Amino acid sequence: MTIILSFIVLIFSIIIHEVAHGFAADSLGDPTARLSNRLTLNPIPHIDLMGSIVIPALLIFSGSTMLFGWAKPVPYNPYNLRNHRWGEAMVAIAGSAVNLFIALLFGLLIRYGGASLPPAALSLAATIAFVNLFLGAFNLIPFPPLDGFTVLRSVLPWNLSSSLTRFEQQMHSSGPVFLILFLIIFSSVLAGPFFNLIAALFGRITGLGI
Repeated sequence: MTIILSFIVLIFSIIIHEVAHGFAADSLGDPTARLSNRLTLNPIPHIDLMGSIVIPALLIFSGSTMLFGWAKPVPYNPYNLRNHRWGEAMVAIAGSAVNLFIALLFGLLIRYGGASLPPAALSLAATIAFVNLFLGAFNLIPFPPLDGFTVLRSVLPWNLSSSLTRFEQQMHSSGPVFLILFLIIFSSVLAGPFFNLIAALFGRITGLGI
């Protein structure tokens, strides 16, 4: 039951992440996501078979310390954004910001109200907090197509940003190969320390241990 719960929470956390990108772009002047009917929590328009179902299921049911997945990217046109200097960075960081806010909200609920929660509600709150903390922090890693790379590219000087743009285009042209390669390297080398970091942050917020 815990595995199924984690899977459901992860899927909806990924969808909320993508919707946050769309709302950020819409608030900055680009209506593409809204006109594409992607500003909805209905999972159907967002589901990507590989990223939303297969990869998360494999990670969770295999007992992996890494929780990751993706939905269909919410479309937006950076040229429509009113803030041309910081607009892309603001759209990119919105997804992780919402995930981290949710993690903080449920984490503080556990810390200050956990004693009065039924065990099932406490378990759900802990799962939501941990999954969103992991997802929000992971997406800030500066590697394409993660949001951290878009933020980095957007805030760097033009010459460095152009080089990163070309690198990102090369990554996109290769399809999911480089992302899968990155996930393999991350799982084998960095997943342990990253999980320990998230576990430590989770403990500081909630007062619970993992």
